[in-house]
Amino acid sequence: MANNFKKRKPSEFEEKVVRISRVSKKTKGGNNVGFSTLIVIGDRKGRVGVGLGKATDVLSSIRKATKKAKKKMITVPMDGTTIPFEVRSKCGAGKVIIKPASKGTGIIAGGPVRAVMEVAGYRDISAKILGSSNQASSVYATFEALKQIAKIVKVRGISLRSIAEIEEEERKKVKELNEKARESKAAAKVERQGKKKSVGKVKTGEVKKVVKKAVKVDGVKKVKVKKSNFAPVKTTVSKKIVKSEKK
Repeated sequence: MANNFKKRKPSEFEEKVVRISRVSKKTKGGNNVGFSTLIVIGDRKGRVGVGLGKATDVLSSIRKATKKAKKKMITVPMDGTTIPFEVRSKCGAGKVIIKPASKGTGIIAGGPVRAVMEVAGYRDISAKILGSSNQASSVYATFEALKQIAKIVKVRGISLRSIAEIEEEERKKVKELNEKARESKAAAKVERQGKKKSVGKVKTGEVKKVVKKAVKVDGVKKVKVKKSNFAPVKTTVSKKIVKSEKK
């Protein structure tokens, strides 16, 4: 059988469905049932858009929402992986506050705000929904906040770092840390080898084996004992030998 299904081309934008609502309209002929879909799209490189689509079926509503979102796309400023400054925004009943966060924090935000921030390309954000809990209101308020940031950055001429610059800085830091670790390992190895060599050598005036010798001193037999472990040479008198001579 021939394959009639066409392969879908990979899109440059990432799509996130925030909400699908079932709606109905009263007419003379009866109820007209439809679907309303809110979608957020972005390329994770600073471009993001929001769209609302309505149709009689879910797929058509998603298609319409995506089309509208692509038309309303904006470019948002990014200071590395976060926003350059704190911002508060209100759109209708929705209120949000978005704050920059240090690297490695992640996106600390509710569902609607998180969806917008992820597709925009932010990685470290702290946000809070202050107004209505309606998802659409929160999404539009977040979108408005990003517009405000873009406007302020443009008017004030704030210089921002790109993700590539920050990644390059991180690579340099990691490289320096690895080099320091290698140097410390090499120094420790050399130190260990030096200790082993010093322990293996026998110093002058020291004897490894215990040697016993009977020597006569003024007619009395004495035993000279040379001990190992770098002990000094000691001379001790054998009691048994002295007793036998007296007898």
